[in-house]
Amino acid sequence: MEEIILPLIIVPIVVLVVAAGPRIAQAQSQEPTYENAGLGVAAVLCSLVYGPVKMVWAVSGLIVGGLAYPLSGGDADIMMKVINTSVRGDYVVTPSHLRGDQPLEFFGRDPESGN
Repeated sequence: MEEIILPLIIVPIVVLVVAAGPRIAQAQSQEPTYENAGLGVAAVLCSLVYGPVKMVWAVSGLIVGGLAYPLSGGDADIMMKVINTSVRGDYVVTPSHLRGDQPLEFFGRDPESGN
């Protein structure tokens, strides 16, 4: 049982750390350090709740998308709409999301639509 539970805990943590890396490396703003630190702490705390919820949503979407393919008679477009909506989007909350500079996207967009 521990062999199954341990990866379920480790994988989301690794995904959050890897996904946050490029966001952290972005150019620093001219805000005071204490404001950046406060937003950083708030972003981490929000991500601790938001990240696992998004992961569950994405995995659920993959399962439903996988079932949608045979149930729709092999229509790959329906499957991809379900998968794109659930898997794409943001997995971590960043300080720019908290400032309102960038929208937090729970539901992903179709990459071909561009909106």
